[in-house]
Amino acid sequence: MPRAMASTMVGLDGYLAAKSRVPRPAMRLLRDSLSGYDKTAQKQAELMLMQAKSSPDINNYLAYIASHPELPNGVTMNDDAWSMVRSSSAVMLKNNVKSDYKQISADSLAFIKVAVIGALQDKHAWIRNHIGIVATELIKRGGLLAWPELLPTLMSMWTNEGGQFSDAAQEGAMGAMCKICEDSAKTLDRELNGQRPLAFILPKLIEATKSPLVKVRTQSLTAINVFVPRKSQAMLNSIDDLLQHLFFLATDDNTDVRRQVCKAFVQLVDARPDKLEPHISGLVDYILTQQKSDDPDLALEASEFWLAVGEHDHLWKALDPYIHQIIPTLLECMAYSGEDIALLGGESDDEDEEDLAQDIKPAHAKKSQARNYNKTGAQEDSNGAGADQMPGLDDGDLEDGEIDESEDGDNPEERWTLRKSSAAALDVFARDFKNRVFECILPFLTNNLKHPDWPYREAAVLALGAVSGGTPNYLLDVEPIFLVGVQEAAASAVANLLETSGKQIEPYAGPIIQQFVRCFNSYKDKNMYILYDCVQTLAEQIGPVLARQDLVNELMPALITRYQKVPDESRELFALLECLSYVAMALRKAFAPYAEPIFQRCVNIIHMNLEQTMAATSNPEIDEPDKDFLVTSLDLLSSIIQVLEGSGSTELVNSTNGSLFELLGLCLEDPSDEVRQSAYALLGDCARYVFPQLQAYLQSMLPILLKQLDFESAPDEDIDSSFAVINNACWSVGEISMQHKKGMAPYITEMLQRFVELMTNPRVPRSLVENAAIALGRLGLDNADLLGPALPQFSEEFMNAMEDVDPSEEKASAFKGFTMIVGQNPEAMEKTLLQFFSAIARYRDPTLQKPLKQELHDVFQQAVNTYKQMIPHFNDFLGQMNPEDRQALAATYAV
Repeated sequence: MPRAMASTMVGLDGYLAAKSRVPRPAMRLLRDSLSGYDKTAQKQAELMLMQAKSSPDINNYLAYIASHPELPNGVTMNDDAWSMVRSSSAVMLKNNVKSDYKQISADSLAFIKVAVIGALQDKHAWIRNHIGIVATELIKRGGLLAWPELLPTLMSMWTNEGGQFSDAAQEGAMGAMCKICEDSAKTLDRELNGQRPLAFILPKLIEATKSPLVKVRTQSLTAINVFVPRKSQAMLNSIDDLLQHLFFLATDDNTDVRRQVCKAFVQLVDARPDKLEPHISGLVDYILTQQKSDDPDLALEASEFWLAVGEHDHLWKALDPYIHQIIPTLLECMAYSGEDIALLGGESDDEDEEDLAQDIKPAHAKKSQARNYNKTGAQEDSNGAGADQMPGLDDGDLEDGEIDESEDGDNPEERWTLRKSSAAALDVFARDFKNRVFECILPFLTNNLKHPDWPYREAAVLALGAVSGGTPNYLLDVEPIFLVGVQEAAASAVANLLETSGKQIEPYAGPIIQQFVRCFNSYKDKNMYILYDCVQTLAEQIGPVLARQDLVNELMPALITRYQKVPDESRELFALLECLSYVAMALRKAFAPYAEPIFQRCVNIIHMNLEQTMAATSNPEIDEPDKDFLVTSLDLLSSIIQVLEGSGSTELVNSTNGSLFELLGLCLEDPSDEVRQSAYALLGDCARYVFPQLQAYLQSMLPILLKQLDFESAPDEDIDSSFAVINNACWSVGEISMQHKKGMAPYITEMLQRFVELMTNPRVPRSLVENAAIALGRLGLDNADLLGPALPQFSEEFMNAMEDVDPSEEKASAFKGFTMIVGQNPEAMEKTLLQFFSAIARYRDPTLQKPLKQELHDVFQQAVNTYKQMIPHFNDFLGQMNPEDRQALAATYAV
C-alpha cells in the first residue's frame, strides 16, 4: 500500500472509532441490503440507508469500509459478511457520487480519492471492480481537471516500471482505466490545457497489451476498442502500431484476449479498411478459426467480421476467392448449440403440450423507428471477476456494478447468438454472390431438410431463409414446419422471404394470410410472437394490398381475437402492439373500425405505466414498471393518428379530453431513451395531423424539446440511443414549425444554436445532420427575419447537409424556408453562393405537388433575381458553375 494511503487508513481507524455508535448499525444495514435470503430485512435496510445519506460522514464511512480489507477494531463479523458489507459500501458510494456529487464536501472527496487508489489494489477482484466504477463516476461528475492525478497514477500502476505494484494493483488500475474509457471517451478526446489526454493514454494502452497478466491484456484491448470506431486523430496516428500488436496477440492462449482482437478487427473494417486489405487472406483464415472456437463469445465476435466487411464494397469483393471456405463454416455455425437446446427445454417436440407461464419467452419492444426525411438516412463486459469473484455476485453480468436482481436466465430465442449472426452473414453473402453461395449450401440442405432430428431441420430452414433474397422463386414453395423446435426458424425464413420478395409476394397474399390465421389457432403462447413478426413483415411489404376487403376480413378477426385475450400486463403485448402498428399503416382508413378501442387502451396503458413509475419513485418497495409498455403504446398511437388523418384522428384525440397530451408531456421527459424516441415521434405526428388539439400544450412541451436538442448533455455511454432521440426531436421541430409558424419565435435563438451544434459536430450521424438542417430550414418559413442575421453561421453547413437528401415535400419546404432566410441577408452568402446556385439548378422533384412546387420555384427565382441585381458581372459569376448546372439554371430561371 502506498505510504499516503497507509497513513490515511491509520488516521481513519481513529476517526471511525470516535464515531463507533454510527458505523456498526450501518455495517449491519449494508450487509442486509445485499441479503438474498431475507427480503424484508433487505427492504428495511435499503430504506434506512437512504435516510443515512443525509449524514455528512456517510461517504467517508463507505469509502473506508469499501477500501479496508480488515475488520475495524471492535466489529465482530465473519469474512463472508464483511465481504458483503464492503461490496454494498462500494455500490452505495458509487450511487451517492452519481446522484449527489455536488453536495459532497471537498474534504470528503479528497478522502474518497485516496481510498479509491488504495482499494484498486485490493486482493479481491470484486472490490477492485466496484471501486473502479466509483473512480469513473468521479471523473464523469467532476471532470478530469477535478482529479488530475488519477490518470498518471493509474498508468504508473499498470506499467509497474519500478516493480512495486502487485498483480492485483495492475489489474485494478487497468480495470478502472477501462471503465473511464468506456464512460468518458468524449472527455478523453477533448482538449484540456492545450492537450488531448487520449493522445498520451492510447500509446500506453497499446503497449499494455503485451502485459504478462491476462486481465491487463484483455482490459487494455477493451479500452482501445472504445476508440477504434471514433476515428480520432490519436487513434489514426496509432493504427499501424495497434495492428502490429493485434497480429502478435492473435495467437494468445486466452480466449478473452482473442475475442477483443476479433472485435478490434471488426471495428477496423469500418475505421480503416485499407489497412486490412493487404492482410485479407490471413484474416479470413484467422476469423474462420476463431468462429469455430468452443468459446461461444469468441465465436460470436469472430462471426461479426463478415457483416462488417459486407458494408465496404472494396474489402467485400476481396472475399470472393474465399467463398468456398467461408460458407461451410457459416452453415456449421447455424445449428443450435447443445447449451441452447438444453435451455430451450431439450430435444423433444412438444407441440401438443400447453405452455406454462414460465415457458413463455420475455418479449421486448423494439425501438421506435427513426423519423428521417431521407430514405437512405443512416441507421462488454470488461471486468470479469474470475476465480476471485465474490460468491453471489456475477460482475460479468452486472451493469455499473449493480446487483443483478433478475431471476431469469438468458433465453436462447432472445439473444443475439452465433447461429443468428452466421445466418445474417449468409444472407449478405447470398445477396451479392448468389449462385456460388447456393452451390455451397445445396448439399447442406439436401442432408438436413428431412433430417430426423429437429435441430438439423431447423438449421436447414434457417439457411433457406437466409438465402431467400438470392433465390426467391425457388423458395416460394417452402411452407412453415409445425414442430415447435422449428417454428422460429421457419417463421424467420418466411419473414425473410416476404421481405426480399417485395411485390412479387402480392399474388400469394390470400393463401399466406390463411396460413397465418391457421397458425393463430394452433400456436401456443410461447411461439405466438413469431406470427406477429410475419404479419408485420407482410404488412410492410405489400402495404395497401392488405387493405383489400377480403384480406381484412380474413386477418383482422384473428388479430383482434388475440388482442382481446392478451391482458394489459402481459409482455406479449409488446409484440402484438408493434404488429398492429404495421397493420394499421398498411390498412390506412380500413383500420378505422378497429381504431377506437385500441387507441383508448394504449392511452390507458400509458397512464397506468406512468402512475406505477411515480409510485415506485416515492416508494422503494414498489418495482419499476416495464418501459416497453410505453414504447409500443406510443408507437401504435402514432400509427393510428397517421392513418386516420383528419376528422378520424381528431375524434380519437378529443375523446381523451386532453389526457393524451398531458401523458405525452411526461413521456418527453422520461429517463428512458426508447420512451423519449417514441414520444417525439408521436409529438411530430400530432403536430402534422391534430395540431389544433396539440397547440395549447406546446408552451410546456417546447422548453422540454429544447433541452433534448442539446447534444453535449447526452451521456457518452448511451450516445447512439441519444442520437436516435435527438433525431426524432429534430423531426418534430420541423413538423411543429409548419403549423405553429410565428409561435416558434421565442425559441428561435436557442434552436438555431442547437441545430448548428448538430450540423457542425463530426460525430453526429449523417441522418441526424440532415434532419437538423431540414428542421432549421422549415423554421425559416415564418421566421426568416429572425434567422437572417445568423445566416453566416449555418449557410455552408445547411448546403452540405442537403446535398444527398432525397426529393420530398419536407426537403422542398426546408429549401423554401432557407431561401427566404437568404432573402433577409443576401450578403451573407458570399462564400456559399456558388453552391447555392448549383443546388437551385439541380433541384428536381417531379412528384412535388402544387402549391408548394410553384412557391419553391418562385423563391428560387426571386433569389436569382436578387443576386443578378447585386453582382456587377453576373454572367462571369455564373460562368464558374458546372456547364450542365449553368444550362439548367438558364433554362428554368431565364438567366
